[in-house]
This record gives sequence, C-alpha cells and structure tokens, in this order.
Amino acid sequence: MDAELQQNAADSNGAKAVAALEHLTGPCRGTVTWLWQPLVNLWLSPEGYIHVFVAEAGQAAGNPVARLRRAENSYVIEAVEGRSLWVNGHRVSSRLLKHGDTIEFGENGPISRCYLYDGNHRIHESVGDILSDTAAYFRSSRQPLMKKLFGSCGQALRRLTVRTTILFRVGVLVILATLAALAYQQSRINALLQTRLESGVDELERFSRTLARLREETPTPAELEALSLELRGRMATTAERVAEIERLSGASATVIAQSMASVPFLQGAYGFRETQSGRMLRHVLDEDGQRLILPNGLPVLSLDGDGPIAERQFTGTGFVVAGDNILVTNRHVGLPWEGDANINAMTARGLEPVMIRFIAYFPGAADPVDVTLLRASDDADIALLRIAETAVGVAGLRLADGPPTPGDDVIVMGYPTGLRSMLAQAGEVFVKDLRQSEEIDFWSVAVRLAGAGRIIPLASRGIVGRASAETIVFDADTTHGGSGGPVLDVDGAVLAVTAAILPEYGGSNLGVPAERVRALLDAVQAEQM
Repeated sequence: MDAELQQNAADSNGAKAVAALEHLTGPCRGTVTWLWQPLVNLWLSPEGYIHVFVAEAGQAAGNPVARLRRAENSYVIEAVEGRSLWVNGHRVSSRLLKHGDTIEFGENGPISRCYLYDGNHRIHESVGDILSDTAAYFRSSRQPLMKKLFGSCGQALRRLTVRTTILFRVGVLVILATLAALAYQQSRINALLQTRLESGVDELERFSRTLARLREETPTPAELEALSLELRGRMATTAERVAEIERLSGASATVIAQSMASVPFLQGAYGFRETQSGRMLRHVLDEDGQRLILPNGLPVLSLDGDGPIAERQFTGTGFVVAGDNILVTNRHVGLPWEGDANINAMTARGLEPVMIRFIAYFPGAADPVDVTLLRASDDADIALLRIAETAVGVAGLRLADGPPTPGDDVIVMGYPTGLRSMLAQAGEVFVKDLRQSEEIDFWSVAVRLAGAGRIIPLASRGIVGRASAETIVFDADTTHGGSGGPVLDVDGAVLAVTAAILPEYGGSNLGVPAERVRALLDAVQAEQM
C-alpha cells in the first residue's frame, strides 16, 4: 500500500487502526475501510457500497450484511440473520479473521481482503501480496470462470501498476527499456543484412545455391559403398556391353573397337572473375581454414575470399576428326556457363565466366591433355576444341558423306553420367580400393581411373527415327555426360553429334548432323589459310 494508506493505517481519527478491508470488487473496488472500533456494523447500500456504523449509531439506508467485534488484535466477523457470509470461499456464521482472509458479503456484495496490523504483518504491499490476493480472489469468487479470470488479471495489473514500490516500478521500466534497446539493435542488424543482400549478395547466394545443389561428378563414400553392392548385379565392364552388341551385330563390335580410342572423356571447371581487377570469386575460410557455411547450408563466396576458387565442374564427351588435331563436342560443353542460371546476374555485377581447367582423357592413356575452345557454332550445338599436344596417336573418325535414313542402325559412344558410369564399369575391387584411399574428389577419381586404364567410353545401339538438315533423332541409350559423343553408322562414319536427350518422347535423343560439323571445320580452315 502507498504512503497515504500507511499513514491512515497508523492513525485514523486519533485511534490506532488494527485492521483494514480492501474491497476487491463492486463499485467500491480499490477503496479501503479502516477498522479500530470495538464493535461495528457493516451495511450494503443500494448502490453496492460498504458502509461502517458503530454499534451505538443509528441504522442507515440499505441492508445489514455483517457485524465485526473487536477481539484483541483482530476482529470476529458474524453474519447478520438472514444474510449469507463467505470467508475464503466457505460459508460461515462467525469466524475470527486472520491476516489475508478473503470475505464475500452476501449474494451481491463485494469481495474484500482483510489486513491485520498487529506488529507482525507488513503494512506495505509487495508483489507477492498482490499475486496472493489475485489467487485468493480467483479461488473464492463464485463468478463464472471467464469472469473470474478477467477480473483477477485486471486486478493484478492495476495493483502492480499503482501499488508496488517505486524501486519495483523503476526496475520494470529498466527491464522494458533494455528489451526495447535489444529489439532496436536486432532490427538494425536485420536492416543491415537486408541491405547487404539487396546490394548484390543475393546474386552470390544464387550462385552458391547452384554449387550446393549441384552434385559433383565425384561420388561420396556412402555412394561408393552402394555402388559396390550394385555392381554385383549388373554388367561391370565394357567387354560385357560389347559382347551384347556383338550378339546383335558382328559388325558393331568392329566399329566400336576401331572408334574407341578417338572418343576422349572431357572434364572441366569454370568460375567467375571480376572484369576490372581480375580477382576470382572464391570461398571464404574461417579461422580454422574451413569453408564458411551460411545457416541455410550455402557456402560464403566473395571476391576478397582467401579460400579456393568457387568452381562449377562439368563433364562431357568429344571425338577426334580424322586428318585434324581437333576435337568435336557440343557448344554447351565448350561454353558450359551459357546454361548457368546465374550468368546474367553475375555479369551484371561486373563478373565474367572463365575456364579454370579443361582436359581430355583418351582411352588407354594415363595422363590427360589440355584442350581449349577453337570455335563454337552460332546456330548449332557444336564446338571445336584444339588439343594442346601436337599428336595424340589416334586416327580419328571420318564424317559421313550424307544423312541417314529413318530405320538405319546407329551406334552411340560416350561417357553418360560421367565418372559414375566408368566407376560402374571399373568393378567392385576398384571401387573398394578407391573408397579406402579416400581420394574421391572430382579430379582425383579421374586420375585413378586413367591410371588403371578405366577411361573407356560406353557404346549403345539404336535406330534413327527421323533425319533432317537440322536434326537427327535416334533412340540409343545415353544421358548427360554423353553430350558431344559421336553417332556412328555401321561402317564407323560419324552421322551426328549427340546434343540433347528427350526422355518424354520414349527416350529419343537429338543429334546435330555431321554436315554441320563439316561446315564449321571448313570455316576454321578458311580463316587459317
């Protein structure tokens, strides 16, 4: 209770007050009736107010509800005949009041709280007192549940606001101010992060998402384990595949054997470089030298990063043209970033794609050779690559003199699914040794395969479905990674270059006719003359 009420408790009309009734409900809610007389009568006015009259005084308008008789340092409360009286939720006719008792006067009377001031009880109210009063009201009131709930909560809030100590209220304000400052600081941090994202980090995040989403050609240890089990139930070597094709056509085996050495496996990676400074987009490392990862699982990339270059890896197939030290492949293999969903956003930020490494593994060779883009067609999905070495020791493949006829047999060669298909061919023992060596990154796996003589293209057989000057449609089995491989006729001549897969059309594939390759070669030769 506040200072004014404490003064009233100490001195009222010159007599020492020993008790007080704080009215919790009704029109007199929030008021206090002080008691010090030997005998008093409590009357309830028609308006719902509690009035106190000494025993000798005349009666007032209203109804008598209870009588209070002084008993040492407390009062005995007695119910007036014909009236109901509850103390702490129990109906009574007479009872000695104790500090903190809750009294309900009649059916419609207010609920009041009794305080005794006998030297053993505190005069001021504490938070505990307020909460205790609220709980007592909730237990004692016979009002409906929701009304009791709202009433008790409102009473607690009001008393905590106006009847607690100054120190308590100041402490609450300090806590609220601290929470507000923390909320403001967090909002500033969020605003700065949002500004940073809007200033260009969103483009980097999209590129990071592509890197994180793209599964590298290199399998994980768990996938190698699964592959070992799978290999027991499938053809594990090219010889088995060749035997199956040879069963269908003896000529096909000869074509495959003669053409295999001219079909290398292409492996490369590209990144993004700032046009003006030449800085590469790199991973950001933490204090332990580990790559920083955002909460969403994406790597942190920056031009100021001190980690490895953020590279996008790819694989493909090519073939050597007879009489030239040139490889033929797809445009989307020679310029892989053209299909990158992030290319427009990256170039808008002053970044340009750049090939980091581009190599070719020829069947039977342990070491790769470097390749560079010589020319890419502007109207067909084909490109020419220059081989760095002056000679690779292969005869190359000749181009067919004319287009095929629908129904003709074709042989498609390449490296579908990239490294995974060659691991499947390599056998369980090789996969087991690779897993134990832990050299399973994108580049190391290719080195191990080449060293073991496992760089061998797959061959599949199909039939031409349609042929035109722009496209050859065939149904031989292939998939990504086989792009750029040759489509051969039964005489070993190149009819087309594998370019696209159309699984929605019964596994049909598209190839660029050999005539388009010949035209691109002629254009290059004309420039060199």
